Amino acid sequence: MTDSSDIRVRTLNFNVGVLGHVDSGKTSLARALSSTASTAAFDKNPQSRERGITLDLGFSSFTVDLPDHLRDSCGDHRWDSLQFTLVDCPGHASLIRTIIGGAQIIDLMLLVVDVVKGIQTQTAECLLIGELTCPRMVVILNKIDLLPPAKRQSAIEKMTKRLHKTLENTRFKECPVIAVAAKPGGPEAPETDEPQGVPELMELLKRQTYLPRRDPDGSLLMAVDHCFSIRGQGTVMTGTVLQGTLAINDTVEIPTLKVTKKVKSMQMFRKPVSRAMQGDRVGVCVTQFDPKLLERGMVCSPGSLRTLQAAIISARKIGYFRGSLSTRTKFHITVGHETVMARVTFFGLHAATETPASLPDSAPCPLDTPFTFDREYLYQESYVTGRGEASTGPDREQWALLEFERPVTCPSLCLVIGSKLDTDINANACRLAFQGRLLEGFEDKAYGETILPRLRICKMKHKEGQVERVTDDYTVIGRSLFKKETNLQLFLGLKVMLSTGEAGVIEGGFGQSGKFKIRVSDGLRPETKLLLSSGSKKKGKGGGKVEPGVKEDEPRAESQPISIHLHFKRYVFDPHKKMIQS
Repeated sequence: MTDSSDIRVRTLNFNVGVLGHVDSGKTSLARALSSTASTAAFDKNPQSRERGITLDLGFSSFTVDLPDHLRDSCGDHRWDSLQFTLVDCPGHASLIRTIIGGAQIIDLMLLVVDVVKGIQTQTAECLLIGELTCPRMVVILNKIDLLPPAKRQSAIEKMTKRLHKTLENTRFKECPVIAVAAKPGGPEAPETDEPQGVPELMELLKRQTYLPRRDPDGSLLMAVDHCFSIRGQGTVMTGTVLQGTLAINDTVEIPTLKVTKKVKSMQMFRKPVSRAMQGDRVGVCVTQFDPKLLERGMVCSPGSLRTLQAAIISARKIGYFRGSLSTRTKFHITVGHETVMARVTFFGLHAATETPASLPDSAPCPLDTPFTFDREYLYQESYVTGRGEASTGPDREQWALLEFERPVTCPSLCLVIGSKLDTDINANACRLAFQGRLLEGFEDKAYGETILPRLRICKMKHKEGQVERVTDDYTVIGRSLFKKETNLQLFLGLKVMLSTGEAGVIEGGFGQSGKFKIRVSDGLRPETKLLLSSGSKKKGKGGGKVEPGVKEDEPRAESQPISIHLHFKRYVFDPHKKMIQS
């Protein structure tokens, strides 16, 4: 009998995500492929059985001999078998949160397509999630038994051609497409009907495998998807190790609950093991823990994960999203294994400091320009597509501040997806809006006072008024720049520019109606005085009324107004709302 450590060393785990539109046959396909069902597999949820759709991530596995191409690339490892762990993700539209959570732990994606219906809304969303999270994909044309035998082959070839056309601008260009009937006759058909094409699919899967990057170093991070109790044993948390290593007697933390527990025992698909590492699917038994407190979440090395109130992410719009990405709007944010509402503020670089973006919008968000609190950024009313004035070409580099409605626990640099999941689930529209990577997280509940003032996001302001009159060669009276109730003391000393080219400084108020004095230290130009003078003479000669107390020949500028321009910037999170001029 092989001991647990030998099992661990000799079996390579490879995670395969099974995604697709609702009722495309994902669970039937996973069932046909699998030999061992895990505790979470095949729709244990009562609501799921009743509705006939997958409501949660289901996990199952099958083991094959290690393919030769992997044996040659194993190096010093002594693997002799390959375990496929199938992650059956739900296809129902309202459950996209779960799909995103599942997609982050897969090495290869199976996109299941109903051969009769073709690409549907959720199929396209699953494809997008795959592009963000997974390096390889195989497309499964399922339910070929529903096609008339005489037309079956031509229909398969036609659908394959359409799929390759759809995929040609994605990272999955020229990926394999294979036709199967995972459950001939449908869900109600007797089990005696043999699946069609499944042996060929298993061979294709073996050829598509690669040696996943498995790093045992670093702190533990495990994505838990189910939690249940076993009488006399304790509570079992099942999930996938995303980072680091886990061993019996290790102490782990459940950060959302601020609870630490010691690992009593572990299993991989009902086989006891003493150790698990990145990429492994494992059940971890702890004692004195109520399973109702944790259905899905993160388990980690004590103190290694932070619970965030807000975060800064790199941001890139998903091209198929047709809505606008407006600042101050709330989006569903999926980060780690959680989905939470957050208010979003978009910001970017000043035009002079932009760097060229070269990646398509489906690629993982770039980190070419690292975020730093030392740099000044420009506030954006919305995400900017294209590059400034041009609406074509790659998007400029942008970031977003996320302010969560409730705290979230997640690792740094993890994938973040923003969605509009409140969109009508029957609408033929992509609900995935933007994606990025978590760059900075704020744990302090008072982050608005302690951290955001350090975030130098500025709004560029421009106010325009008019010269009403000139009082001497160095002073003019302006109007229409401020409202009557504006506190002019805040603007004293700010520089302004006349449309005739003179620079001046706001010296003080004039009267009670929002008018103000401007001091032009270098004096008004002769042509400016002439313009003001000619304007007032025309007014006087025309018999217009003259204000009481003002001589008829006093220079005025009502007929040919000279404009006053005030430019300044304000930092959005500056508690003092100071106006700054360069």
